[in-house]
Amino acid sequence: MRYNKLINLVFLTLSLVGLVSFLGLPDDVNNALKTGNVAVLKNHMNSTVELVILEQENVYSNIQAEQILKQFFQKNPPKTFEILHTGGNESSKYYIGSLKTDKNTFRVYYLLKTKDHKTLIYQLRIEKDA
Repeated sequence: MRYNKLINLVFLTLSLVGLVSFLGLPDDVNNALKTGNVAVLKNHMNSTVELVILEQENVYSNIQAEQILKQFFQKNPPKTFEILHTGGNESSKYYIGSLKTDKNTFRVYYLLKTKDHKTLIYQLRIEKDA
């Protein structure tokens, strides 16, 4: 009987860890996009990430993605970023937002996935808003 309670407690704890990870991470990512803080973005990326920046698209290491994002934000310092839509399920969630700079408005999409109780960015797209 005690064994079942212990297993239930462990399962509940791990579930809550995953939920807390999902709840806090988007705020960090959104704030990083709002300020162009690439170091924070990199800290929340999977070891490889599908990155689409304007016409440039590939799967990169998080170190390569960091460099590409630095170049993007140097050319396009953010003014505002706001989330327009979210969706997903327990193991993955996506966010669509609008990033405004002095020159352009960009549509931003990022995908978070939870694996082994860790939530990370697996995909990030920044495209000119039509």
